[in-house]
Amino acid sequence: MLPNHAGSARARAVWQRCLASAFRTALACTIVGCATLYGPEAFKRQVAFPAFSYVTVILIVTDATLGDALRGCWLALYATVQTVCPAVVTFWMVGPGRFSGATISLAVAVNAFVVAVPEGTHVVAKRIALGQIVIIYVVGYINGAETQAVMHPLHVAASTAVGVVACVLALLLPYPRLACWEVKKNCKLAAENASERLKLYVKASCADDKASASASLTRAKALASDAPKFLQKIRLHQESMRWETFPLILLRQSPPPSPVPKLQEVEMLLRGMEMGLVADTTTNSSSSMFTDGESKQSLLQLQEHITRAIKQVARTNSFHSDSSPTVPESNADDVTSSLEKITRTIPTSPADLPSFFFCQCIKHLVCISSPEAKSVAVEQPKEGSSTPPSKGNGFLLNAWKSVSFGSKNRVLPAVKCSVSLGMAVLFGLMYSKENGYWSGLPVAISLAATVREATFTVANVKAQGTVLGTVYGVVGCFVFERFLPVRFMSLLPWFVITSFLRRNRMYGQAGGISAVIGAILILGRKNFGPPSEFAIARIIETFIGLSCSIFVDLLLHPTRAASLAKLSLSESFAALGSAVDLLSLRGDASTALLESHKRLKSEVEELRKLVGEAELEPNFWFLPFPSACYGKLLVSLSNMADLLLFSAKLGVGVENTRNGVVANLDVDLKFFKDAMSPFVKCFEEVTKLKCSIAMLDEDLKRKNEEIGCDLESGKLPNQNAFKVMDASRENETRNIVDCYLGHVKEIVEKFNNGRELAMFGLGVIGFSISGLIREAREVERCVTELVQLENPSCQVNLFEIYCKINASQKLN
Repeated sequence: MLPNHAGSARARAVWQRCLASAFRTALACTIVGCATLYGPEAFKRQVAFPAFSYVTVILIVTDATLGDALRGCWLALYATVQTVCPAVVTFWMVGPGRFSGATISLAVAVNAFVVAVPEGTHVVAKRIALGQIVIIYVVGYINGAETQAVMHPLHVAASTAVGVVACVLALLLPYPRLACWEVKKNCKLAAENASERLKLYVKASCADDKASASASLTRAKALASDAPKFLQKIRLHQESMRWETFPLILLRQSPPPSPVPKLQEVEMLLRGMEMGLVADTTTNSSSSMFTDGESKQSLLQLQEHITRAIKQVARTNSFHSDSSPTVPESNADDVTSSLEKITRTIPTSPADLPSFFFCQCIKHLVCISSPEAKSVAVEQPKEGSSTPPSKGNGFLLNAWKSVSFGSKNRVLPAVKCSVSLGMAVLFGLMYSKENGYWSGLPVAISLAATVREATFTVANVKAQGTVLGTVYGVVGCFVFERFLPVRFMSLLPWFVITSFLRRNRMYGQAGGISAVIGAILILGRKNFGPPSEFAIARIIETFIGLSCSIFVDLLLHPTRAASLAKLSLSESFAALGSAVDLLSLRGDASTALLESHKRLKSEVEELRKLVGEAELEPNFWFLPFPSACYGKLLVSLSNMADLLLFSAKLGVGVENTRNGVVANLDVDLKFFKDAMSPFVKCFEEVTKLKCSIAMLDEDLKRKNEEIGCDLESGKLPNQNAFKVMDASRENETRNIVDCYLGHVKEIVEKFNNGRELAMFGLGVIGFSISGLIREAREVERCVTELVQLENPSCQVNLFEIYCKINASQKLN
């Protein structure tokens, strides 16, 4: 696929998604509008809050499938029971006319805390419930004694139900948007993506010059950025599939098999192929991995075979099925012959490791695409995957779990939500009693899905979106003042625009949703007064609510995201050190290494989230956030995590330690870990340092005691270890891998062919060791740059700083 064709195809796909989303949203809002504007008077009296019907539509129908809408029915029902029942009891016991502005704000805050604190409740249910709380209590207070204790909350429930029904109908008409279709489509896209990357990797390995290989790699990296998105969409839509297939789940034991594990295996091995090619282009001066025509032809045959197997996912959502096996029997001999022709011998020098590892990834790709794939030990851990398949009643059990209370970690976010909403309602009522609920509603429906979010940035895009949507609504009312149907139809282009805004990095979901709600609350209603006055009042009330949200967030989360990112970087290095220490030749140690790898991946993902938040955070009087430096560190840490995963999955250990040569491998590996561990520990301690280097020096001078090492002479603790890993010691670094490969060669000569799998596994571990050393050097450069940016007037030597930190800790 040519680059311009790829770009046009991607643009066309974005347009299709935005137009489809806009159409479903417009259809749902049209249903609500027709029902609330032209329905029978008795019906309109029951649906007393059409504005909240529109809000419910936007919360549920945005980029949704039929399964999402059905789940939205359950979430709305739970939210309604959670809010309406306590409200009826409260109004019946106290009386709406006895509330004051302060007491109604307190009631909103208490109810908001009860709604927000359960950990398992879906964020959409919380947003609907919080919005209902604002409407029920604040409007009840505004109307005073005229509020009916029972019917008023029921009117809010009826308004919510209209929005939910409109969502379901919009996703059924004119044809249903099913989650199973979305899963199939994304499986096909993921398979095409993997096939195209495989083709580019093979092309790079057979290229006649380095320039052609680099060009293929560049194109493959661009495609690789889309692969996680496809897998994430498959996981999300699979949860929606369970709601669509609810009757079938009641009749059978388990849901259909998930394609994600096999796709994760493919993705892991494709990343390995890319790492092998990158390492080859940087370490070898030869033109390509494969130079002879026979090897190239065999590699192309294997590529075609693997491509057919991967594309089977698009047709069956699994790599193999009983009716159409992936690998025809007639091709088995050809595949075996092709594998033998490209298989490399056990590497004897570091320069041979990249091509060897590349071939091993090809071999395992062939293995997992075969009908006997169950025996292949390369299953990917389910990192961040959706809920595992459950038996018959698991569907209802998981639905019930969504209402259960969570851990203590939810208390602080619940307090933040409660105080923010209470303050927004209080100050909103103080400014304007008639429009006071508009200050609380934006805070309620924009409850963060995570514990932290980029407060200033999110508040900024919400304010901009509200202003844009409100201004569009006022202009629409002015142009089509006498034509209500035309005025309502003018929302359609706005739905298309906001669909693009939601996918835009500048506005995102928060800004796009605020923009569409801002317009629809003006154009989709009538009899709410002059549009310009309502627009000004709503903008001011929204500003009050967002200001309260920012104030409470700063009060409860005073630490900047940039500071948390640095702390998370230190935690990532600690997890990396633990994983490196567990690297072993024993097969029974792979389980512990996999668990440590999970922790490392979790820390890296947390770091990635904090870096993204810090990039959006305003600098004020602080130093600019070093985004480029953290980006390089994320790449290196991800590569090191992948290398450790390859060691655990593809590196098959040698269990027989009777032979002295095998014991030598343990010595080599221990030498590597002894050299790597203090190196990583140095990164951990240096990035954990909270003060400047100058302050650290002053602290040591002030103590005026023996600090455990002679700083003036330059003698550092563990100096030999640092010397081995230092980038300037190229020969000594190569000796680690050379010694290891030398001992592997001796084992190959002594063991019989029955140990071939173990020999190949030892070669994979050799590649991982080499890659870890290479990435450690890159991390050292990045950490040095990071510390230098924080201390521009000082000469930065990481190991000297580490020595000073150790000395300071000993003297405390």
